[in-house]
This record gives sequence, C-alpha cells and structure tokens, in this order.
Amino acid sequence: MTKSKTGTDKNLENTVSGLSHTPVTSHEAQQLQQEANDRRHLDVHNHRKETDMDPSH
Repeated sequence: MTKSKTGTDKNLENTVSGLSHTPVTSHEAQQLQQEANDRRHLDVHNHRKETDMDPSH
C-alpha cells in the first residue's frame, strides 16, 4: 500500500474521502455506484485464477 508523507495510508484516505461525498442527484448517485461496480469487476477479473488443464507439460 502506498504511504503518504504523514504516515497515513493514502488508499484509506481516498476511500474515506469517497465515502464522505454525498451525491446530490440520482444521476450522480448512479455514477458513483457504477464506479464501484467497475472497480469490483476489474478486481475480480484481475484475480481470476485460470486452471491449466493441459497435462502435456
């Protein structure tokens, strides 16, 4: 994890600042939810383990 100069966790600071933001309109709320869904999808995609089913090696 990335540490800022003050010794606090930068990723945690970004998460907290994102959570403290209250959407004003339903469109903004939908956009924030879509960003979260996109991040979740990328995380699952990046951590997918493919099983090697080829016994030839």
